[in-house]
Amino acid sequence: MRRDTFLKSLAALAAAGALPSEAWANGNMKMMIPANPGGGWDSTGRALGKALQDAGAASSVTFENKGGAAGAIGLAQFFNASKGDPNALMVMGAVMLGGIITGKPPVSVTQLTPIARLTTEYNVFVLPAESPLKTMKDVIEQLKKDPGSVKWGGGSRGSTEHIAAAQIAQAVGVEASKINYVPFRGGGEATAAILGGNVTVGGSGYSEFQQYIESGKMRPIAVTSGQRLPGISIPTLKEQGINVEIGNWRGVFGAAGITPAERDALTALVVRATKSPSWAEALTKNNWTAALLTGKAFDDFVDRDFSALRATMVRAGMV
Repeated sequence: MRRDTFLKSLAALAAAGALPSEAWANGNMKMMIPANPGGGWDSTGRALGKALQDAGAASSVTFENKGGAAGAIGLAQFFNASKGDPNALMVMGAVMLGGIITGKPPVSVTQLTPIARLTTEYNVFVLPAESPLKTMKDVIEQLKKDPGSVKWGGGSRGSTEHIAAAQIAQAVGVEASKINYVPFRGGGEATAAILGGNVTVGGSGYSEFQQYIESGKMRPIAVTSGQRLPGISIPTLKEQGINVEIGNWRGVFGAAGITPAERDALTALVVRATKSPSWAEALTKNNWTAALLTGKAFDDFVDRDFSALRATMVRAGMV
């Protein structure tokens, strides 16, 4: 039997629930994390890797971190090194789309194979504990007086926290092009800058700041969700009269050049992993919102998000 025919048969059996779990167990899966350790992509990739193993969808998972340029460096390496490999995955999301729009790298995520959107996470803005500013109102007052004096720290240029900062400026009557945004290669670097008082205000997913918020080393002042996050008493921007709401989704793509049957098989493995107790635990621990989307629906979503992000960034003067 031809390999592609075999894979199609596996996919059909899996969809029908007739496939023994052992038959789906893959060998070694390779996970490209196009960011430095300590950030949202890193925690997502490693949580998914654990879930793949715990669900019996992979016997082992190897990880590679390659940060920089909103994921473009890791993206290029993954594209070149993994062509045709049905066991390779790369973590990506809205941040990478924003980086591609601003940086115009030679390799685009559209050259890879979409597999699944996994989660949505809202950004939290924080102040260093020793900051003389205490609230988002204080930040806005300083921003209006002298936009350049407020250093916004976060992920790479074009990240959701960068876009959120530009939208906040616009919402309060400050030119978005005047914001002083300091990009970092990964969540770990951004966290260190905030804790060290090297930026005025920092933005990232709640999971990346949680331990520092709970220990009192960071003061949360706003969340970019439409409503307060469950169990977390941080006011939304909208509550504070700033009409901004933006979420950061994350997902995985497969290698370029895999067949439709291989894509279906890889998608089935990822979906299986998201049904595991391990993945449910990761969602709760990191305060991620499950947002599974696969197949054509995911393809269409990525296309729409590309267009929407580009329009937002043009309006904000970021491109």
